[in-house]
Amino acid sequence: MASLNRVTLIGYLGKDPEVKGLPSGTTVANFSIATSEKWQDQKSGTWQEKTEWHNIVAFGKVAEICGEYFQKGNLVYLEGKIQTRSWEDRNGGKRQTTSIVVNIIKNLSGKPKANNDEGVPPGDNLDEVPF
Repeated sequence: MASLNRVTLIGYLGKDPEVKGLPSGTTVANFSIATSEKWQDQKSGTWQEKTEWHNIVAFGKVAEICGEYFQKGNLVYLEGKIQTRSWEDRNGGKRQTTSIVVNIIKNLSGKPKANNDEGVPPGDNLDEVPF
C-alpha cells in the first residue's frame, strides 16, 4: 500500500518569516503558525481552547514570497509535508526537530506586508467612484 505525507493548515503567523540564503544559494524562510481548536466541555459547559504551534520551512521561490508578502498576524493557508531533522549539538547531544516543509502558501488575511499610509494599493483612489 502506498503512503502519503501531506499537511494542510490554516493559521496565523506568530512572527515575521526569517529569510536567509544557504551556502548553496537556495533561499530558506523559517516561521511558525498557530492553529486553534475550540470545544465545549460536556461536564461544565465552559468553552475550552487549545492552540498548537507549527514550525514552518519554505525553500526557493516560496521562501522569497514568504519574506516579501507575509508578516506576523497574517492568516495563511498552506500545504506541505512533515519532515524530521536530527543532528548533534555542540555538547554531543542528539537533537531532533519536526517541521512542515511548505510548497503552497496563500495569504488569507488580505493584509499585504508593504502597507502604504492609506491601506489601499497605489493608484487606487477610493474617493473617485466611476458613477
